[in-house]
Order: sequence, then C-alpha cells, then structure tokens
Amino acid sequence: MDWKERVQLEYKQLKERYDKLHNMIVKYEAGTLEFTPNCPIDLLKEQAAAMGKYLYVLEVRAQIEGIDL
Repeated sequence: MDWKERVQLEYKQLKERYDKLHNMIVKYEAGTLEFTPNCPIDLLKEQAAAMGKYLYVLEVRAQIEGIDL
C-alpha cells in the first residue's frame, strides 16, 4: 500500500467514525437517542469538532497532492 492509499484509508475510516458520532450527537440534541452516553455531551461535541478539523486538513492535503478521496 502506498502513501496515497494510506491517506485514502485514513480519511475513509475517520469519516465513518465522524459521521456516526455526529449522528449520535444530533439524536441526543433532538431527544431521540435511545441511550444516555456515559461521557458528557460537551466532550463528545469537542471530539466531533476535532475530527471535523482533521477531515478538513486531509481534504485540503488531498486536493494539493492530487489524491482522490
């Protein structure tokens, strides 16, 4: 696996995790989440924000380096 494939894989895995966390937060805020998280929702929102920023960095890097995400 070359470095471009590793970037693609990293992006895909992070995007999947981010989407799941984001959807959980949305359901929590809407009052439709089927469980109560053990972790404070503000901490989960911080995690989602950090993941979103990292996704952005990977997307910009991919554009610069010609990587198809």
